[in-house]
Amino acid sequence: MPHFEIHASDVEQAKAFYAGLFGWNFTPMPGGEDVGYHLIEGDQIGSDKLLTGGLMLRMGDAPVAGSPVRGGTMTYEVGDCDARYAWALANGGAEALPPTDFPGIGRCAYVEDGQGNIVGMITPAPEGN
Repeated sequence: MPHFEIHASDVEQAKAFYAGLFGWNFTPMPGGEDVGYHLIEGDQIGSDKLLTGGLMLRMGDAPVAGSPVRGGTMTYEVGDCDARYAWALANGGAEALPPTDFPGIGRCAYVEDGQGNIVGMITPAPEGN
């Protein structure tokens, strides 16, 4: 089962950001209290899905905003890339790549999450385009 982790300097701020951006819920993981570890649940993520994820306290300093990619880029399908991008910028995110059309693929954007991570979102192109 694939799993990803998001490291955050401020776990509560990161939880609020991702809950608003993707509708995720977070559950503290027993045994992970020292690092503020929370399991992620969402439409496509969770213990009963093909993908699991966690959010935890960053060990050390966050990378400098605007520096090159600082880890794996996570990209998630959304219904309206422009709306989610606007939400992210209004809620602590910063531009990494504005919404851009990729013919035959879809409309994609990337934002910094305020925690030193870059997250992507894509609205797939309609079938046949």
